[in-house]
Amino acid sequence: MSETKRKKETEPEEEIAGIDEDEEVSKEIDKEMEKEGAQVKEETMEERDTRERLERWVPKTQLGKDVLAGRITNIEEIFKSNKKILEAEIVDKLLNLKTELLNIGQSKGKFGGGKRRAFKQTQKKREEGTVVTFSVMAVVGDENGYIGIGTGRAKETLPAREKAIRKAKLNIFKVIRGCGSYDCSCDELHSIPMSVEGKNSAVKVKLMPAPQGTGLVAGDELKKILRLAGIKDIYTKTFGPTKTTINTVKACLKALKKLEEVKL
Repeated sequence: MSETKRKKETEPEEEIAGIDEDEEVSKEIDKEMEKEGAQVKEETMEERDTRERLERWVPKTQLGKDVLAGRITNIEEIFKSNKKILEAEIVDKLLNLKTELLNIGQSKGKFGGGKRRAFKQTQKKREEGTVVTFSVMAVVGDENGYIGIGTGRAKETLPAREKAIRKAKLNIFKVIRGCGSYDCSCDELHSIPMSVEGKNSAVKVKLMPAPQGTGLVAGDELKKILRLAGIKDIYTKTFGPTKTTINTVKACLKALKKLEEVKL
């Protein structure tokens, strides 16, 4: 057989083998990219803002310096030592928090009037004219037992929101969870260990443990608080003018704090 015929026979085989190798390499690269994509989660706007704030953070208190240096890695150590948190970045560093705004305001207008909204608008007459201010109530929590609530007030909505979130982080506390329902005999932290009541002004809120699968039997604003606190099943009962959201939320907060006072 001549050399030209041998070249013609071997060249197609070499080309096919090269194509197969390229396909295998591309498949391996695709698999690696899929693994990396599964590991890297998409950052939300709130998470990005928190990360950038922590990168620029220069602590002013000794507690903040200890947290930034890594000498304190658990927020439970701060609670046990009865130290006061004066920097919101301390909580951001130790916990992965989520934020919700509570509807404490009411929209104005002929067609949209009466609808609940997050910003409460107030007006005051002064010599220079009418001064408008906005109030916001925010709740933060890690859905695993830690929650905080704060209010903010400013002439614009965004500064009021930032103030409320910052105060909520400074007011964070631990919610005692458990399973105190007679219809459920588990050891999971899905409800509360006992019935408690909280009262603020003329509003009273009663929290009762519930078995698994019940869900959050509560109003929309109380659901936001209980969900961020890590409670999955609970019964609630309210008394008084509950349309005043601020008093209802404060009453629920007092009830949750009572769980820590009771010794089991």
